[in-house]
Amino acid sequence: MLAPMLDRPFRFDTLAIHAAQSPDPIHGAVMPSIVLSSTFAQSAPGMHQGFDYGRTNNPTRETLERCLATLEAARHGLAFASGCAALACVFQTLRPGDHVIACDDCYGGTFRLLDKVLGPIGVQTSWVDMSDVTNVKRALNARTRWIWAETPSNPTLKVLDVKALAQIARDNGVYLGIDNTFATPVLQQPLLDGAHLVAHSTTKYLNGHSDVIGGALLLDDDELAQRLRFLQNANGAVPSPFDCFLVLRGLKTLPVRMERHVASASVLARFLEARPEVERVHFPGLESHPQHALAKRTMRGPGGMIAFVVRGGAEAALRFVTNTRLFTLAESLGGVESLVEHPASMTHGSMPADVRERNGVVDGLVRLSVGLEAVEDLRDDLERALGASRVGA
Repeated sequence: MLAPMLDRPFRFDTLAIHAAQSPDPIHGAVMPSIVLSSTFAQSAPGMHQGFDYGRTNNPTRETLERCLATLEAARHGLAFASGCAALACVFQTLRPGDHVIACDDCYGGTFRLLDKVLGPIGVQTSWVDMSDVTNVKRALNARTRWIWAETPSNPTLKVLDVKALAQIARDNGVYLGIDNTFATPVLQQPLLDGAHLVAHSTTKYLNGHSDVIGGALLLDDDELAQRLRFLQNANGAVPSPFDCFLVLRGLKTLPVRMERHVASASVLARFLEARPEVERVHFPGLESHPQHALAKRTMRGPGGMIAFVVRGGAEAALRFVTNTRLFTLAESLGGVESLVEHPASMTHGSMPADVRERNGVVDGLVRLSVGLEAVEDLRDDLERALGASRVGA
């Protein structure tokens, strides 16, 4: 079972269903309306009812943004057409010569943005192992503007001390951003631990049904929110009203889905750790995880993601991922269905091989997104695929 939330006027499970949503005052619809209009009537130039053009704002999108802000204990919410669009908006606050400290084993898309897009225009990035916060302190310089972290990280599931990172950020006048996609606000709320901004790929757990691409930024800082909202409108990488509706629908079951994800992943992680075909398992709920104690102290559950190294390297890992039946070989995560992927050749393929190896994304690494199927069936599927992974199988 998940540990209880902090005391609030309404508990998280209630907020996931009702935050920013109430029956429509005109026709009584219980579910939020999908407002498809691209433009909105004005009684005089600049005089309207809060909406003028669909790129700038939309009633369905505003409902989603307010709901997400509530769930992350934030004052401001911004929704985007993808998680990468959300990250790109944050990084557009940087200028040539600015410096970012980023976690070394981040999502491949984050690496691609910072290294391949912003690097050539003069934004410098230091990639550090943030499980030791002294590495962050050493990397700071006069041009550092952001500390960017994932916890748990993708794909090696490092768990970071957000409070310690937030203290470093405050002491040095820089922003701390946390990608909370893997944990979701069900398991942790980084703003309450001092982070300045939280990012999500709403594609993943928040929507939960693998039928939406989206992203979000949640924050309290009024000035930063104003800058980001300007960039959101200027760039125009906003989600469609229908996609916003789908994420709102998914959020209503987020707490119960996460409870099942956590429970099943905990069973499967222990199963994998005992298998001779597996070298090591990355899962914060295992006592063998380097940050297990930190995860127990700072998270309300270890999450639904597992990474593990198959004995035999790339060949064995590829045999494994192509021999599952219930675990579908596909990129992404957080849906009701279980997925398996090979990070070195899929989600993290944009990283140079030496960088991947240094960050633990070895050729034998496999990542699982544990879905909502019967855990016994998922365990049987893993057992059969592990048998196929053996050399000569």
